[in-house]
Amino acid sequence: MFTGIIEEIGVLEELTTDNGFGVMKVKCNKVLKDTKIGDSIATNGVCLTVKEMGILSFKADVMGETLAKSNLGILKIGDKLNLERALSFSDRLGGHIVSGHIDGIGEIVSIEEEINGTWLTISASKDVLKYIIYKGSIGIDGISLTVAYVDNEVFKVSVIPHTLENTILLNKKINSKVNLECDLVGKYIEKLFTPKDENEEIKKSNITMEFLMNSGFK
Repeated sequence: MFTGIIEEIGVLEELTTDNGFGVMKVKCNKVLKDTKIGDSIATNGVCLTVKEMGILSFKADVMGETLAKSNLGILKIGDKLNLERALSFSDRLGGHIVSGHIDGIGEIVSIEEEINGTWLTISASKDVLKYIIYKGSIGIDGISLTVAYVDNEVFKVSVIPHTLENTILLNKKINSKVNLECDLVGKYIEKLFTPKDENEEIKKSNITMEFLMNSGFK
């Protein structure tokens, strides 16, 4: 699990793919501290497992599904990456709980600069937008942000200067693709209220007003 608070901006040094499977080598420094083989590092919001470590880099395998469903599949050598180590129990939870499992890719359709921040308008599929709520949390390339507006086609976030300067959002442009992870709560609620067989009608409750009155509820 992660918090969505970016610790460091890394640089993609290598990306090899074979039969849809990839291996990434990322140049970094801070996130290597106390990290060991098998640990997780969120890379642009994607949870990756460290398979090799160097003095100033780590390598991780990337599944074909991940390459296809996130912006890791369109990266080029030299691209910058948001990095965050997995949450430890002694850390403050400064952002929100982030799993590192991407729900979809969004596209930046508008960038509006203001004195105290920058507004990003991002389009996303309906399958993703249904989980995004006003004033709720959203992970954008691994960054924990608050939703300031949402409709059936786009949502907006306001990004403060500190976040822009310390993440790769500073380098984003219109049409840039970003990884999106919605808050976990909505997905769990949907699962609980969805019948196991979606073709089966929800059974009607046997509880009636007569039953409640006979049971002492008046």
